[in-house]
Amino acid sequence: MDTPFIYGKLARDNNFTDRLLETNQLIDNFVSGTNTILISPRRWGKSSLVNHAAKLASKAEMKLRFCFIDLFDIRDEEKFYQKLAEEILKVTSSKFEGVIEQSKNFIGNLIPKITFIPDSASNFSISFDLQEIKKNPSTILDLAENIAQKKGFKIIICIDEFQNIGNFSEPLFFQQKLRSHWQKHQKCTYCLYGSKRHMLLDVFTNPSMPFYQFGNILFLEKIKQEMWLPFIMSQFTNTGKVIDEENTKLITELADCHPYYVQQLAQQTWLRTKKICTKANVEEAFENTVQQLSLLFQTRTDELIETQLNLLKAIIVGETQLSSKQTIDQYRLGSSANVLKSKKMLVNKEIIEIQKDQPVFLDPFYNYWLSKYYFKI
Repeated sequence: MDTPFIYGKLARDNNFTDRLLETNQLIDNFVSGTNTILISPRRWGKSSLVNHAAKLASKAEMKLRFCFIDLFDIRDEEKFYQKLAEEILKVTSSKFEGVIEQSKNFIGNLIPKITFIPDSASNFSISFDLQEIKKNPSTILDLAENIAQKKGFKIIICIDEFQNIGNFSEPLFFQQKLRSHWQKHQKCTYCLYGSKRHMLLDVFTNPSMPFYQFGNILFLEKIKQEMWLPFIMSQFTNTGKVIDEENTKLITELADCHPYYVQQLAQQTWLRTKKICTKANVEEAFENTVQQLSLLFQTRTDELIETQLNLLKAIIVGETQLSSKQTIDQYRLGSSANVLKSKKMLVNKEIIEIQKDQPVFLDPFYNYWLSKYYFKI
């Protein structure tokens, strides 16, 4: 029997829960042609949300075409152009011959190489001479808009790991180039998101950056406990198992309503449940999952310097006045300047974030591991 809980890949259909407000907002933006920036910590379900909303929007508006691009392994400007052109041509042509025709009509000066792949899901791959692309970036940046204008439909370009453009050579100039083209598009809309929250915040909320006020910014929140409870309980019921509300609450509390960890812990609990879930099933699943992650947590911890570790310990204990002399002396933090520096580094490493002027752990399981197994508090 397949597990009824999904994590580490896109949650679709019955595996997708809540996010009703965010889904409706995205659909409205897609249909109205409003650019969207989606910001949240990693593994909070951004990609699943975008795909879910895109599927519903496509049913509501038949003229929409969605182009999904992942920049995870894109390291330079030329490969960005190639990836963008390849995915646009694929999504706007239903047949191999159509891709060839559109290449001639819209980017003929670049002369793409199109390779047919019989057993591939996409059936073909597209590549360009990277030097030629670099000479003609405008052709690629306006490709979606030109095709949409000609064919009479709207294209939504959804770009995951968008913060990776910050690793390109001359990233600021590249952002200026993108903005100068994309802000003029009428038939092409952009949905930009990624896993480096602090980098995305700088790109889209800093008035000195090219993408400032580029579109509607959505800050993704955790899914509330009251939404998790019926979802988890119904997933158990639909597979012939039973979990009561108390143990369901325990799953969400141990995972701190973190979307990825709620799904993971629910799955591990479900696997340990023969018929009726017990508290022991949940606790065993939790401890086992943390232990499985211990090597990852140890590696992450080994990369931290002493003052950063000491600051984490102070946060775990519940200290709120981190820059006070008493806290600095007690936890050997050095100085108030060191506290600020360590805090900034921990934010950049995505270990903590600042909420209402207080640091908060982004990973509840790492928080627990540090407390019980590393600091042994």
